[in-house]
Amino acid sequence: MTEAAQHADFSRIRYAQVWEDADILVDALNIGPSTNCLSIASAGDNALALLARNPKKVVAIDLNPAQLHCLALRVAAFRRLDHHELLELIGSRPSERRGQLYQACRAFMDTASRSFWDAHPEDIRRGIGHAGKFEAYFARFRRQMIPLIHPRRRVDALFAAQTPVERRTFYARHWNNRRWRALFKLFFSRFVMGRLGRDPAFFNYVEGSVAERILTRTRYALTELDPKANPYLQWILYGEHRSALPFYLRAENFEIIRRNLDHLEWHPGTIEEFVEQAGEERYQAYNLSDIFEYMSEANMASILRALLGISAPGARIAYWNMLAPRSRPESLRDRIRPLGSLSAELFARDKAFFYSRFVVEEVAP
Repeated sequence: MTEAAQHADFSRIRYAQVWEDADILVDALNIGPSTNCLSIASAGDNALALLARNPKKVVAIDLNPAQLHCLALRVAAFRRLDHHELLELIGSRPSERRGQLYQACRAFMDTASRSFWDAHPEDIRRGIGHAGKFEAYFARFRRQMIPLIHPRRRVDALFAAQTPVERRTFYARHWNNRRWRALFKLFFSRFVMGRLGRDPAFFNYVEGSVAERILTRTRYALTELDPKANPYLQWILYGEHRSALPFYLRAENFEIIRRNLDHLEWHPGTIEEFVEQAGEERYQAYNLSDIFEYMSEANMASILRALLGISAPGARIAYWNMLAPRSRPESLRDRIRPLGSLSAELFARDKAFFYSRFVVEEVAP
């Protein structure tokens, strides 16, 4: 059994959105019409994003049934709603009719997913993108911390700076004050994040200051990247998407994802369990999210070895490091090769700024 499953609590929605940038993911995986993809489901955003590249198949798996209910509702929404209605249901746009939109989707879900969402009408009303523990954590930051640090006009001004030079100047002169640094380090400390955001078990392999690392990456996102193009930053600071949307929610991807929904399937369980029943089919692309963050290097190596058993030559493997450094172990150096230049190039534009590294590797021919 995957190590995280033995320690973390998977009884609720942990992530109502996927906080990993699908723009760099789809570029990393080199997906084509003959590609079979295996993806960690989480809330389903990036599994759906893979469909925009016309793969042969996407299989999404997750340890947490609640995460698969998130995916099931998204799939139903893509089938039943138009693009703007989908944005309303997620919470990207204001709405007074989310209950009505949910009812339109309800018959397009399996019985377990219908029962789950029927029992959470308040999550529907607020927008399903707010329904997770991690999103509630960011909501606390937005409502309780930010007003103590910056007035709303200064938050708005953050999104007005046009060039990197202007953004660096704004950050230095107006944003990076003592209260910002002090309250950020408090709120994003290992203790507070473990209690309110992520499960404490997810920090078992983390060394050093959690808050310092995230603060450094946040500065990069506020200065070197453009906040107006960053949907993750906009949700954290406003509780909705304004001038930017995640990949799977963009208008240009809506119809193609809808057309490819029959290429998507999802299952509960671990990677090891999936490999055991995969049969002879071979996979060419893996979205492994940040699962290696939560396990020992020995267990990481074990999972990679299992995946090699169902991988085609040249298969791409992509995953994120947040706080625990993980990459292909030396014991697999003859079977998996790092794509260091591609990883660095993609990570430089990663809008989901709390990660410390994006890793792309390739199965040897």
